[in-house]
Amino acid sequence: MTDNSLLSAVVGSVDPLLPELVEIRRDLHAHPELSREETRTTLVVSQRLAAAGVRVRPLAGTGLVADIGAEQPAYRVALRADLDALPVRERTNLEWASTNYGVCHACGHDVHVTSVLGAGLALRAQEERLREQGVAARLIFQPAEEVIPGGAIDVLEQGGMEGVDAVFAVHCDPSIEVGRVGLREGPITAASDRVTVHLSGRGGHTSRPHLTEDLTFALAKVITEVPAVLSRRLDPRSGLALVWGEVRAGMASNVIPSSGIVAGTLRMLDAEAWKSVGPLLEQVVHAVVSPYAVTARLEHVPGVPPVVNHPDAVDVLRQSCVGGGLEPVPTPQSLGGEDFAWYLTSVPGAMARLGTRTPGGRTYDLHQGDLVVDEGAVAAGARLLAGAVVADVIKAAASGDTAGKDS
Repeated sequence: MTDNSLLSAVVGSVDPLLPELVEIRRDLHAHPELSREETRTTLVVSQRLAAAGVRVRPLAGTGLVADIGAEQPAYRVALRADLDALPVRERTNLEWASTNYGVCHACGHDVHVTSVLGAGLALRAQEERLREQGVAARLIFQPAEEVIPGGAIDVLEQGGMEGVDAVFAVHCDPSIEVGRVGLREGPITAASDRVTVHLSGRGGHTSRPHLTEDLTFALAKVITEVPAVLSRRLDPRSGLALVWGEVRAGMASNVIPSSGIVAGTLRMLDAEAWKSVGPLLEQVVHAVVSPYAVTARLEHVPGVPPVVNHPDAVDVLRQSCVGGGLEPVPTPQSLGGEDFAWYLTSVPGAMARLGTRTPGGRTYDLHQGDLVVDEGAVAAGARLLAGAVVADVIKAAASGDTAGKDS
């Protein structure tokens, strides 16, 4: 049976790696890449793992999967990181700020990648002990978390989760101090879809709106009325939020345009309501624009369900916090979406919120170009995830979940 001495050894193996991990994180931060374009990022991770003797398998396009420990394990734990950056201009003035204009790691994925890489290298340092006890870890570096559909689906379709018994991940949280880890049983994120409404109609002169189909006015009604109607047609406990981020119509102040769009995200806390919202959304959009005689086309792209943390997996993360000198703290469910949810449809697991705020320092927001992460989060993330592999195996062995598997 795996014991606590292995947990201590794995967590302790992170410390000698920290200077290198910080440098790798800075390098990734300086060279961000958009979704499904993460060629350089994939290469940096792949070369470092291969140099350590880790078995690496590239995914189609970008991303990779790497295996450490027993080749036919009694129990295998996966750790997932997302590689992509955002189309956001960095405004930090850091020495290692983005060199790719208009693209930056405004969501902290560079920290996620380095945390999983550090955990993997620490596990590699204890690989003989992992093999002796029939334990394996799989590192998943996935592309395209920031788009819909996300890269988690690519990983699943390419067999990246085959033979995995549990999966863990972290997500940066600038509201939590570094050294603390936000944990929550059950839903921790929300469902998230992309919604675009295309309107078309007979345009004309703004002096004669009665002789046109006033598309701009109809578009304004979509913006205000569709979220309002949905809030009255769905159970308020579903936590629906339809928020628009893009509006386009017209090129001149005295011309009623013949086409326009409004696009945004539909987020929901409740998974069951999310599954059934599509037909209602279609109905409401057409009902709202009907009085204005314009034609509406709804593009509703389902994104991700909520991330629902398994209680036993959250307990594993608590144990890893203790072993890694980290402080677990409660954290609420958010309306943010995360395609880590798709992994949890296959196996139990959990996502933790990794504190990135310097104690006493400024609280930043994600998806903003001024995001600054306390680099102590790299050590915290690597310790947490490395420890989670061993802590999960300890828990599984105690409950008999590894019985009957080949080792």
